[in-house]
Amino acid sequence: MTRQKLTKQSLKAIKEKAKGKSDFTMWDLQMPGFGLRLRNGTMLSWVLQYRMDGKDWRIKIGDGSMSCDDARQQVAILKGQVQTARNGNGIHPGKVRDQQKAYIAPPKPLTFAAHIEAYLDARKSAVRESTFGEITRYLKNGFSVLSTLSLDEIEIRHIAVELGAIEKASGPASANRARSALSKFYKWAIGEGLCKANPVRDTNLREGENEARDRVLSDKEIATVWLNCPDSDYGNILKLILLTGCRREEIGGLMWSEIDLTAKTITLPGSRTKNGLDFVIPLSDTALSILSKIERRGDCVFGKKANGLSGWSKPKRDLDAVAQIEAWTVHDLRRTVATKLAESPVSVQPHIVEACLNHISGHKSGVAGTYNRAQYQPEKKEALDRWAHHLKTIVAQASGANVTRLKRKG
Repeated sequence: MTRQKLTKQSLKAIKEKAKGKSDFTMWDLQMPGFGLRLRNGTMLSWVLQYRMDGKDWRIKIGDGSMSCDDARQQVAILKGQVQTARNGNGIHPGKVRDQQKAYIAPPKPLTFAAHIEAYLDARKSAVRESTFGEITRYLKNGFSVLSTLSLDEIEIRHIAVELGAIEKASGPASANRARSALSKFYKWAIGEGLCKANPVRDTNLREGENEARDRVLSDKEIATVWLNCPDSDYGNILKLILLTGCRREEIGGLMWSEIDLTAKTITLPGSRTKNGLDFVIPLSDTALSILSKIERRGDCVFGKKANGLSGWSKPKRDLDAVAQIEAWTVHDLRRTVATKLAESPVSVQPHIVEACLNHISGHKSGVAGTYNRAQYQPEKKEALDRWAHHLKTIVAQASGANVTRLKRKG
């Protein structure tokens, strides 16, 4: 054990005294238990060592930036506390240190993202797969900016800003659906005791939703969207929606197991359709061409996650910036297909249009639907082929090609 009077010069001399040892302490001759410790050749600290309760205690006073005189004064104070503890009055410094180390700070509040995960786990078995995918998309993607905040930190203004962004990117209907999904989450959170109020309740419903739901793109606008679709998952999804009339979630969440390139069909299970019924979609040659060129990266055709493509808002904004047409939503493409199927020159009968869209209404609703189990597969195939030809024609003409339009049937 090395003992000498510790001074400010000791800070420089200790490295030589240590002689390459990884842990070395120089003890003071005048004040027992006061030492200067060197670890790993670089870490200097002033320490106090004493014996209490049958064991040796060592406490760090300060690092090498503390002067020797200041360290000596601190040691004198602590030694006084040790002596007081030995007399049965108070707790000695070593135990105080251990109590401080053992203290567990209260956990930080869970984030919005963590609560969303818990909510989705609770909801997954209670809703259809397609509905669950929509809820997930709205809560995770639509409100991703809130993910790191606690529920107590989220205010009405935060939610209003995000709803405005969703409306701008996808229209008022999408904003109102996102608002509904978030409000239901808060209702659940209140029931779980996670928060006391629902800040979504006082946000504004988006106006103009009904008008937005009537939007049908013109032939020129259809061609503009098609020609400006990016060479990406998003662009391929929009084109397939235009070719099939499917819902966004049905194509965005498409699985390779649902596609039969030989039979030229997509078969959606009831768990992924709005009416809960299996749905067979005939594929035109144009649709087959798009699917056959997509590289297989997993079970899902699009995106990198189990639920298919995520992050719809940014590519929509990018497309709008290039296309420069009147405000539209992805769902408007489905409505546009339904309208164009019925119009000249495609001219498909209403019940076949409904069959193409997997609608249970009109000709297949009520008692009529109970007895009319016809799937109209040949008729659906012909209808979508005629529509694909017309779509190809208007796109080619918009590109400046000299092509002949589809002749009106009958």
